[in-house]
Amino acid sequence: MDIRTLNVADAQSYRSLRVEALLDSPEAFVTTYEEEMSKKDPIHETATKLKHKNSIHFGAFKKEKLVGTVTLQLETFKKTKHKAHLLAMYVSPDARGMGIGRALLTETINKAKELGIEQLQLTVVSNNEAAKTLYTQCGFTVYGVEKEALKINDLYVDEVDMVLFLNEI
Repeated sequence: MDIRTLNVADAQSYRSLRVEALLDSPEAFVTTYEEEMSKKDPIHETATKLKHKNSIHFGAFKKEKLVGTVTLQLETFKKTKHKAHLLAMYVSPDARGMGIGRALLTETINKAKELGIEQLQLTVVSNNEAAKTLYTQCGFTVYGVEKEALKINDLYVDEVDMVLFLNEI
């Protein structure tokens, strides 16, 4: 397994995995499959996203195939630059149970520390026990729950807010 920062050359692979994620785990993402598929130039939009200066996208590769991703979203305002957000974490079902999620998370935490980030925040749907367990094992703690944060058709899903204080690890 290889973990590295994604770049414009990875746009097609990233988009393919993103579409898979939206189909496999629709409750875990704010974006819907339909919204993703309605993009006029999806590869260009994905490439633009991958080169945005305020976000770092990590990819996990197994035999040169992208099987997992996570994004480190940096804050831009002076008063919040000490914080960053972990977004869009996903590991393909056929690659789960191999430590890929933990490796992606470790890489993200290390990069955040390197950048001087003090707090790493994330949101996870309340019924994703595997993700919550992984985040807790890596030191994240719950600081809130947003009731009915997402509405998927007629079903509401709560989201759990978690934080990792990097100066404490």
